[in-house]
Amino acid sequence: MDPRSGLDYNAKVVLITGGTKGIGAGIARSFLHAGAQVIVCARAAPDELPQAGSAQAVFIASDVRDLESVKALFERIRADFGRLDVLINNAGGSPATEAASASPRFHESIIRLNLIAPLNVAQQANALMQQQDEGGCIVFIGSISALRASPGTAAYGAAKAGVLALVQSLAVEWAPKVRVVAVSPGLVRTEQSHLHYGDEQGVAAVSAGIPAGRMALPEDIGNACLFIASPMAGYASGCNLLLHGGGERPAFLGAAHSAGH
Repeated sequence: MDPRSGLDYNAKVVLITGGTKGIGAGIARSFLHAGAQVIVCARAAPDELPQAGSAQAVFIASDVRDLESVKALFERIRADFGRLDVLINNAGGSPATEAASASPRFHESIIRLNLIAPLNVAQQANALMQQQDEGGCIVFIGSISALRASPGTAAYGAAKAGVLALVQSLAVEWAPKVRVVAVSPGLVRTEQSHLHYGDEQGVAAVSAGIPAGRMALPEDIGNACLFIASPMAGYASGCNLLLHGGGERPAFLGAAHSAGH
């Protein structure tokens, strides 16, 4: 049985920032499967938009780092759709860079993209959702990097830790009409996995260290978003749903085994 079958999003409007590729596109496909009207935004239009069967996402160009661009995005949503039921605050990321050598400007840009921009987008979504009888739900896409060391992406991990603190505060400020939650993926296999893990052998080696035996797929994150944004999770607010397949095997286990213990 398809786990999405009990989650009906017909007549619901869902915005997914950074929804044209990777995790965002997987989330978009999950909501399309569930019958939602899906809006995806990014700085540039992709070659192909997320789709499920005959349903296809609507693209609106927007740079979430630019407040005027974000305001224009929500003006367009008000004009074209008249409402917004779910925001998936997904846009973000960071290249691998050593903190000791990265410039202050680089660190500021990473924090702006992964913490300040999602806050600005959420603020605009809340303003619209508070006007609706049914309110809405805002889902921040977090990261395992917020909860453990993140060497090579220190500013990113710090920004994602800030997101988790933000979720708790906004959930209190914007209740009861708007629920605010986080979904935090661990390692996810996307079309860009080779940039992080190398070839298929590298992906397999990393997957072997995950208790589930594989990395998450974008649709795994999408299905979790379907649940957490639905009435089935109506009492969930200010919380973080961690999706990491059981985590990563502690390094000391491998070291102890190789030492003959």
